[in-house]
Amino acid sequence: MITHVVLFKMKEPVEEHATTVAARLRAMEGKAAGLAAITVGEDVNRGPRAYDLCLITKHEDRDALVAYQVDPTHRAVKAYIDEVAEGSVVVDYVD
Repeated sequence: MITHVVLFKMKEPVEEHATTVAARLRAMEGKAAGLAAITVGEDVNRGPRAYDLCLITKHEDRDALVAYQVDPTHRAVKAYIDEVAEGSVVVDYVD
């Protein structure tokens, strides 16, 4: 199993963008190829080191992660995120 973790920093208005992105990410469940599970959470900390949104997805293997990343459903959500996010960090690990 591969776990894919992404933390996003949103542009202003932060809360509005985070809520919209969270809904779009959750809507991928059952639609995006290679996506076994998805968890999305909006930050409640709001501290200076905090990111605004966390995405955690699970994939059966590396091929499934690649299939997810090129899936049209995911690519459409990612295109929107690219418009409203100022940055992100990612970690992919085997569990």
